[in-house]
This record gives sequence, C-alpha cells and structure tokens, in this order.
Amino acid sequence: MEIISQYGDVLVILACVVGFFMAWGVGANDVANAMGTSVGSKALTIKQAIMIAIIFEFAGAYLAGGEVTKTIRKGIIDPSMLSGTPELLVFGMIAALLAAGIWLLIATHFGWPVSTTHSIVGAVVGFAAVGISVDAVAWGKVGKIVASWVVSPVLAGSLGYLLFRSVQKLIMDTADPFANAKKYVPVYSFLVGYIIAMVTFTKGLKHIGLGVSFGEAALYSVVAGLVVFFLAKHLQKSITQTEEENRDYHFTSVEKVFGVLMMFTACAMAFAHGSNDVANAVGPLAAVVSIVGAGGEIAQKSAMPSWILLLGGGGIVLGLIMYGHKVIATVGNNITELTPSRGFAATLAAATTVVIASGTGLPISTTHTLVGAVLGVGIARGLSALNLRVVGTIFMSWIVTLPAGAGLAILIFFTLKGIFA
Repeated sequence: MEIISQYGDVLVILACVVGFFMAWGVGANDVANAMGTSVGSKALTIKQAIMIAIIFEFAGAYLAGGEVTKTIRKGIIDPSMLSGTPELLVFGMIAALLAAGIWLLIATHFGWPVSTTHSIVGAVVGFAAVGISVDAVAWGKVGKIVASWVVSPVLAGSLGYLLFRSVQKLIMDTADPFANAKKYVPVYSFLVGYIIAMVTFTKGLKHIGLGVSFGEAALYSVVAGLVVFFLAKHLQKSITQTEEENRDYHFTSVEKVFGVLMMFTACAMAFAHGSNDVANAVGPLAAVVSIVGAGGEIAQKSAMPSWILLLGGGGIVLGLIMYGHKVIATVGNNITELTPSRGFAATLAAATTVVIASGTGLPISTTHTLVGAVLGVGIARGLSALNLRVVGTIFMSWIVTLPAGAGLAILIFFTLKGIFA
C-alpha cells in the first residue's frame, strides 16, 4: 500500500505511456486485419483504407470497446490473492503492456500478422505465474481464451467458405453474373449494416448511458441495415459493364459491383476490430488506474473511464498511420489472390465472428479470425489457391508470440519491482 500512496501518480503516468505504446502496436500490426483484404483486392487504395480505418477503428474502440476490456482487466488473474500487495498487480500490468508493445513492434517490422490478444494474454499470464504465484492465474478463464483461438479461425473460416460459396452459386455460376451481382450485393450490404448496428446497440452504448433493450436494438439494426441496403443500390447505379473489360477476366464487371460492397465490409471490420482489440491496450491500463484511484484496493468491478478508451483509440489510429502498411501487404497480397468478391466474403465472416466475440466478452484474436476467413475463401477455390509457405510463416509467428510476450513481461516485472520496491 505504501508504494501506491507514494508513487501513485508516477505509476499512472507510466501506465498511460506504455498503454498508448501498446495501442500504437495494435494499430500498426492488427489493423491490417481490417484493411488487408480491401487493399489486397484493389477495392480500396491504401490511403482510402487508412481514412476508413481512422474513423471506424476509433468509433469501435470508443463505442463498443468496454465489454472485452472487462475480461482482460480482471478475468485472467485472481485479484483476491493480491489484496495485500496491490503494487505487484500494478507492476505486472505495466510490464505486460510494455512487453506486448515491444513484441508487436518487432513483429510489425518483419511484416508478421501476429495476435495482439496472444501478446497481452501471454504477458499477463507470464508475470502472474512467475512473479506472483501459479495459483494467481485463473486457468479456467485462460483455457476458455486459448480455446477461442482455435474456435475463432474455424468459425470465421467456415463462414468465409459458406459466404463465398453463396456468391459462386447466386452470382458467378449463373447465366448473367453482372445482373445477379446488382441484385444480390445490396442484400449482402444489408447484412453488414445489421451486424455492426446490432453490436453497437446491444453492447457498445451502455457505458455512455444509452442502453437499449434487445428488441429495440434488433429493430434499430434493421433500420441501419436498410439504410446501407439503399445506399449500396444507389452507389451501384453508375456501374456498367463492357465486353472489352471482361475479355481477360470474365467477372471484371461483377467485381466492380463487389467493390462497392467492400467499402461497407471494410467499415464493418474496422469497427469490429476497434471494439475487440482496444481491450488489449486499455484493459491493463484501466486496472492500474482503478487500483491507484482506490488507494491500493483491488475492486472486483470498476467503471471504464471514457478518457482511457479515447487514449486507446488514439494510439490505434497513430500506429496505423505510421506503420500499418507493412502487415497490410502480408494479409492482403500474400496468403491467396484476393478479388473484391473474395475479400468481401473473408471480411464479413471475420467481422461477424469478432462481433459475436465482443458481445460475449471473449478476447479472441482478430488476426486468427481474419487469416482463418481468408483461408476459408481460399479453400472454397481449392487448396492450390493458397500460398502455403506464407501460411506456415504466419502459424510459426503465432506460436512464438505467447512465450515472447510472457518472457519479456517477466523481465520487465522484476525490473519495475527492483526500481520501486
């Protein structure tokens, strides 16, 4: 308790700095998951993708970021074991943020799409198990999180596969693909609008005082879906097909129609990513602020201050602008050849999976989810469509992430303990 009262302000400032650094890493590495498919399929330029990401990542982080944050903040460690030494939890959370941030910087430099969720969960478990006690870790909760890393790519891959098969059946394999694209793309657009509105109403607006019932949320989401439906219909009016452009690739005109849809799915994925992954940066920060604010008392429940979500959203946006292009290239161009129709299926599948996870408070890996969805779309076209060497490199970087985050966190934890204690 003495350390908290003596160095409280210093510890909060330090936590804010490393929390912002971690959010920067999330933006630099993980936003590729939201934008890689759009850029890789040539539906958006890198500048357009970054502009969309800035708006929707920030909105997702601020409006819908509170639910997953609870799991990262107090779900992994048993707080009752630290009631006598709250400073250890403060040191640990700062160490976890700095460790995860450093690993993300290294991974981004090499263009590896690693999991920010892996990084922070690994770091938190590492410092808790070694620095405090193996019993301090809520292994049941960790087990659920680990299971979600398998479930999320499988679910997203299955959804991506089914969505792209529906595109093939309803549009590509018909007598008039262009006419059918114009017919069905607004319906797909409705789905995008509905899903994102649903998570915003049911989960995202509680902490800004606008809670609505499930029935109201469903109704408002239908309205939002219809707005997107008519907007897509309006935007595709100007798209025409010519025999010339379809000469090299039979579906060039069809892909132009899907290009309109990719704008909506890019917005959806950016929003979903912001809502899920801001927790990786602000969850541990919120724990530090809560403990110092309560004079060392570890509360089971604490409100998420708006300024912390703002700090996280700001960090994500800055990381994306400064360094996001590296991993966008890996996800968008190197796993499988993407066109707007394939990119749409992968992005909507991933966004839906992330939205379900945000709603249930499960901190899944957006990286695993999107790579799973892209693989699902690739498999729908046959295994030969996948670059298996790149897929292998991505899987290896995933395996290294957990021990890398844990090892760095343990090192930083004992350094902080030495400095302040």
